[in-house]
Amino acid sequence: MIRARQLSTGQPLEWAGQTQDVWVDVQDLTPDDLTALRAAFVINRLALEDVMEHGHWSRAEVYPEHAFITVRSYARPAQMDEFTERLSILTFESAVLTLSTAGTRALGSVWALVGRESVNSPQEVTYELLDHTADTFFEVADALEDRADTLEEQVFQRQRQNPVAEVFAIKHVIAHARRLATEAREATALLGRHSTCSPADLVRYRDVQDSLTRAAGRLDSLRDGLSSLLDLHLSLQGQRMNEVMRTLTAVSVVFLPLTFLAGVWGMNFEFMPELKSPYGYLLAWTSFVVIGGALALFFKRRGWW
Repeated sequence: MIRARQLSTGQPLEWAGQTQDVWVDVQDLTPDDLTALRAAFVINRLALEDVMEHGHWSRAEVYPEHAFITVRSYARPAQMDEFTERLSILTFESAVLTLSTAGTRALGSVWALVGRESVNSPQEVTYELLDHTADTFFEVADALEDRADTLEEQVFQRQRQNPVAEVFAIKHVIAHARRLATEAREATALLGRHSTCSPADLVRYRDVQDSLTRAAGRLDSLRDGLSSLLDLHLSLQGQRMNEVMRTLTAVSVVFLPLTFLAGVWGMNFEFMPELKSPYGYLLAWTSFVVIGGALALFFKRRGWW
């Protein structure tokens, strides 16, 4: 599918091979579409190979015919799944050509901005597309931070006994997102470094590069926070185990003197005055209750029970 807009006015066009003051967007490229594009635009062969290759990573290059960049981003950043989308941008002197499989979030947002004061040149369209692509990584970071905060609350409130699997699942998504953001940043930096655009456009490319750097930084901080959360969980588990062992030790200490007395009075010696006394049984139980109660009260006041 091929659609087009006039850059200066933002009006939709019925594209018939125009190459001046036009944004041509192609989705789900077909052989007929490719033939029409190659008849109108001088497209570098290497750039075309990158466009046609499925699953290509983010990269950029400035060819004699045009500047080229392809970036990968998340299709559903709020859901934190690994489904990605790829957008390829070919920036000519008076036209911009975008190619994708089924459109992207950034493409849908910028398409409606064409013709406004700040989006009426190929370089400005390229900047807006890259900038909106960078925003998807911030959305991923926001969603991951919310998920990590919820997990942290569950760990503190003991609602989740073992968060290890959840922590490693989040860290896996973080590693994937950081790799995509880093590749997009390097591609943008290469485009800005070798492009022959105006100083204002170079500033725009540096702004996108800075946004991707900050997104990668947030992901790094979140990854470190999850590592700290995992250490905290292990510390809490150790603390809970210590509390259990302390309680069991206190109970054992309470019964230790009682076991000793029971052992003494259970010996079969003939001359044991308590055995003949009518109050011997009462004396034994009184000793058990007093000693056990005194030890239990002592442990309770010390916070050991």
